[in-house]
Amino acid sequence: MIHVFNRSHYEDILVTRVHCMIDDATAQKRIKAINDFEHLLTEHANTTILKFYLHISQEEQHEQLVERLKEPAKMWKYNSKDFDESARWDTYMKYYEEAFNSCNNIPWHIIPSDQNWYKSYLVATILRDTLKGLNMKYPGIKKG
Repeated sequence: MIHVFNRSHYEDILVTRVHCMIDDATAQKRIKAINDFEHLLTEHANTTILKFYLHISQEEQHEQLVERLKEPAKMWKYNSKDFDESARWDTYMKYYEEAFNSCNNIPWHIIPSDQNWYKSYLVATILRDTLKGLNMKYPGIKKG
């Protein structure tokens, strides 16, 4: 079974901190909970976890936000607060860096993502290699 979680529990130690909704002590408790959860999954539920951070440059982010205003096919993505959030770039980067360093029971794959083809290639390669490494076999016929 493969599950993909987009904007998972890591958001709870990023956005909440950027907007001063929680203090550092609360963030540390949440980080511990994340690490405990990942440990539970990997050690007791035979789960393989892949963590990807799809990093775009600040310039690329700005270009994508402007496209949302200009291209009808992308306008559905527009949020009036996007540019305000973008202005908090440095603060987000600070807390992303802390998440990478603190939620590190499972290594992070930091993927340069300004070019979609390259991002897709890197993620697909890591996924392929991980699946191959599992040495999965088709189940045999049950007799009996």
